[in-house]
Amino acid sequence: MKKAILLIIDGLGDLPTPKTPLQAAKKPHFDKLAKEGITGLLSPISPFVVPGSDVAHLNLLGYDPLVYYDGRGPLEALGLGMDLKPGDVAFRANYATIDGETVTDRRAGRIDTQTASALSKYVPMKIDDVEVLFKNSAEHRGALILRGPGLSSKITPTDPHDPSGHFEGAHATSKEGAKTARIINEFTSAVRIRLSQAVENQGRQKPANIVLLRGAGSFNTAPSFSTRFGISGVCIAGGALYKGVSKFIGLDIIDVPGATGDKNTDLKAKARATISALSNYDFVFLHVKGCDSAGHDGKFDEKKKMLERIDKELLPSLIKSGAYLIITGDHSTPCSRKAHSGHEVPLLVWGDSERIDGVKKFDEISCMAGGLGHLQGKDVLPLILNLIEKSKKYGS
Repeated sequence: MKKAILLIIDGLGDLPTPKTPLQAAKKPHFDKLAKEGITGLLSPISPFVVPGSDVAHLNLLGYDPLVYYDGRGPLEALGLGMDLKPGDVAFRANYATIDGETVTDRRAGRIDTQTASALSKYVPMKIDDVEVLFKNSAEHRGALILRGPGLSSKITPTDPHDPSGHFEGAHATSKEGAKTARIINEFTSAVRIRLSQAVENQGRQKPANIVLLRGAGSFNTAPSFSTRFGISGVCIAGGALYKGVSKFIGLDIIDVPGATGDKNTDLKAKARATISALSNYDFVFLHVKGCDSAGHDGKFDEKKKMLERIDKELLPSLIKSGAYLIITGDHSTPCSRKAHSGHEVPLLVWGDSERIDGVKKFDEISCMAGGLGHLQGKDVLPLILNLIEKSKKYGS
């Protein structure tokens, strides 16, 4: 049977200044695939909508966010291996730096994972009849679960997520969320004291002295990927969110040593794991994170370097695998904006006996002329099923 690899390069797209990182990168393998394949541009949700990584990945993997999405928190928690139970409310969590009521750095100086892990012991607690569970992932990121009676995800985030950095506590958006908002505000006050006194924060220019929460969601389930599409699938990723999305839809997960979910991830190890997985699975979802982080930090050269690493350390093995390659991103993260944008991302399909267009390079501008045209995220899974001859006939 034919096999497929979906390589999602997080935050792939960019804007020219005067070139994009993709245009500036030395990427012979990307360009070889463009010459021998077919290209286009992709709106991960729909045209001009600014995608979150959570909903974009659900859509790209065939799960309509309008049907299956109930907040990012549960996906992050699942990806970290946390046990979720009915009634739990989960959040995406960030260590951050706060001074008075102003969040001065939402990533606590992009704290290193080792220090963040050491701080984790200060976060769990119990407030009234609610248990607070926490686990960190890479750098400043983590997930938090509230477990207890009468909880609701109908609350505002505590992460200000705006340039002013003004901090406000949680507020209920319906009467069902009143208890949850109160618990979150009591937790935030308590954890600020604990983290401010933590020895691991002493001497840090940007101490991780608060935990900010967003993406509240209640735990639910979804029909499995294999049941819906009739193929077996596996996820290879470093970041918790992508593992969580995969676990949520029933993809198996391969944990790869050295797959860190940041710019230092071991791409060669991920390539080896992908090739090995093809002997047992029809479909591999392979995720690489580093370009997105560089885009958020406005680091053009770092994003360019990550693309060159992917070209050199990952693509050669994927090309030799014999599987169809589908390469795209979950959204654009322009270095000039330091944030996600609604711009389309390049899309490339390469494999045996497929159509070829006249595009010679893989980048945001060249792919405008590609034969795939302009697609949406919902089109990606049908495209893959067609490639590996697993599409179901429509009509008689």
